[in-house]
Amino acid sequence: MNRLQYEKSPYLLQHKDNPVDWYPWGEEAFKKAKNENKPIFLSIGYSTCHWCHVMAHESFEDEDVAEVINSKFIAIKVDREERPDIDAVYMKVCQRMNGHGGWPLSIFMTPDQVPFYAGTYFPKESKYGYPGIKQVLGYLSDTYHNDPQQIEDVTESVRKSLNQVIFSKGEERISKEATDQAFHELSKTFDTRYGGFEGAPKFPSPHNLMFLMRYYQQTGKTLAREMVEKTLQSMARGGLYDHIGFGFTRYSTDEEWLVPHFEKMLYDQALLLITYTEAYQLTGNEYYKNISEQVIEFVQREMTSSDGAFYSAIDADSEGKEGLYYIWGRREIYEVLSNDLGNLYTKAYNITTEGNFHGKNIPNLIDTNLEEVAKEFNLTIEQLEEKLDQARLKLLETREKRVYPHLDDKVLTSWNAMMIAALAKAGQVYQNEEYVNMARKAVNFIENQLIENNRLMARYRDGEVKFKGYLDDYAYLAWAYLELYDAEFQVMDLRRAKELADQMYHLFWDSEHGGFYFNGEDSERLISNDKDIHDGATPSGNSVATNVMARLSSLTGEPQYSDIVEDQYRVFYPALSRIPQGSTYYLISLMLTEYPSKEIVVISRDGDPDWDRLKHFKSSHYLPNTTWLKTDDDGELAEVAPFVESYNSINDQTTVYICEHFTCQQPTTIVDEVIEQLSTQ
Repeated sequence: MNRLQYEKSPYLLQHKDNPVDWYPWGEEAFKKAKNENKPIFLSIGYSTCHWCHVMAHESFEDEDVAEVINSKFIAIKVDREERPDIDAVYMKVCQRMNGHGGWPLSIFMTPDQVPFYAGTYFPKESKYGYPGIKQVLGYLSDTYHNDPQQIEDVTESVRKSLNQVIFSKGEERISKEATDQAFHELSKTFDTRYGGFEGAPKFPSPHNLMFLMRYYQQTGKTLAREMVEKTLQSMARGGLYDHIGFGFTRYSTDEEWLVPHFEKMLYDQALLLITYTEAYQLTGNEYYKNISEQVIEFVQREMTSSDGAFYSAIDADSEGKEGLYYIWGRREIYEVLSNDLGNLYTKAYNITTEGNFHGKNIPNLIDTNLEEVAKEFNLTIEQLEEKLDQARLKLLETREKRVYPHLDDKVLTSWNAMMIAALAKAGQVYQNEEYVNMARKAVNFIENQLIENNRLMARYRDGEVKFKGYLDDYAYLAWAYLELYDAEFQVMDLRRAKELADQMYHLFWDSEHGGFYFNGEDSERLISNDKDIHDGATPSGNSVATNVMARLSSLTGEPQYSDIVEDQYRVFYPALSRIPQGSTYYLISLMLTEYPSKEIVVISRDGDPDWDRLKHFKSSHYLPNTTWLKTDDDGELAEVAPFVESYNSINDQTTVYICEHFTCQQPTTIVDEVIEQLSTQ
């Protein structure tokens, strides 16, 4: 065993028995590299990464490769999910050197952590157009020792590139025209046949859909709504969605959403749950509610710990084969189901003898018209759905006897916060207290386990709390508290969101140039501190932080939050003006401040019938630019939102103030008038 045996990361533990003499990231490895004058081989991946598994089996488990690595390099393994700061820095280097990146990420660097060569997957021997890892190792070791000038030239160039001040507050600011530009660019790449954007591989990109729903709500452009609905329905009908156990996989390898990469990530479930919930709110289509409820059922069953926290990911591979856990032969279906039920299921879910994935079948509804299937089998649509669910449950029971894929059971603060936000929103929209309770249980876990000396931490696993929280942890958790406040109107949630936002500003804000750094001022110093605005699989920390500050500005009326938002609009102007569609979650903040918005202050007591009517209206209407505050006149809310102190109830009745940018109309106790006015937005 190597030194990784002492780590808690599931990814690092996968490599503890490698013959490679792996070190975790830390001073021990860096000192050894300096003392022995050896370059460092840094390998970054994550436990559910398919090509990480491939490279591990081909190379890191191979004695010959290990001998070369051990004799010529100091080898370091990093889990990108618990050290996203390290991953962000070195992925940027790889992308600048090669024009692309990915995992496993292979970095070759000096003992002082500056890269001189970067790549991703390397086979053991040269193939697929890739040089073999042994060839690469030999060449780079020779170059490091025999041509130090070349190494110095490359590392100096890398240092300069990383230390360039790309984002700095200037005179120009982003304007609402950026939302029009982003919509235009997204519409150009929209796949009108299958939904989604561009070709294959195709990713869900839920933040794009959240943006488009808000854009439709503000502008009335029906194409924005059509793009959202086509994409949401196509994804949920395709193989991207698990029709037996529920939940979304990471991405589709083809344009029609049929063959997925079978890995399931917590953040995809969270962001897509928000998106389907908002789509239900916007359209009233029960289909989106059904998908939302199914995603929650999956997360509760397979990704929730006994403590109420959420696990990170489920691998694509089972028994060494991608997707094996999820695919079916036609004969297998009939062995589980009766002939009648088998006929029905294979017809509806496109199950064939030939299969659609290596001779087996990924159940899907891509080419299915359920009404036609019901007619063919002389059933009502309700009877068909009932029978298909009976079949699904039998298949799920059988599937659960298979070898389960690897579960990455670490608890990440940022990803848990996304799921908390999603459950709070779902609980509010679907008026389901159980969902809010799930969110509350998870946030209690974070409060009890992932805060040390008033500092939010990033990762919990097997009793160990480690790594100071990153920007994403603070931004996402503040977002989660805002959603909890919106669901239950407990002042403690708004207070906690405000405290986190204030801490985030203190720890991560660049006081010289503006913008939020990824690492806090009290964190480990890397060769660069990333400051990014582009959304990837999840919205960037700066995007979410901007949104949190914009919402707090509306909720509290305190000017420092709007000042930060204004600074953000100037800092990231160069990137946003060029490629606004790359930062759609950031544009959601822009829409909150630049388009018409309302603040609603309700003074009422819990259980009051008028307040219940307002809550029902709020849940069932999509009003993303409307902020709600609720107080019962006890003064607690005014401690967090001072501007409400002067607001009083009329004759002890439920009283509503409707404000636009803190200019308020006369208060009213006539709830029908409030509902009518808000319905015309």
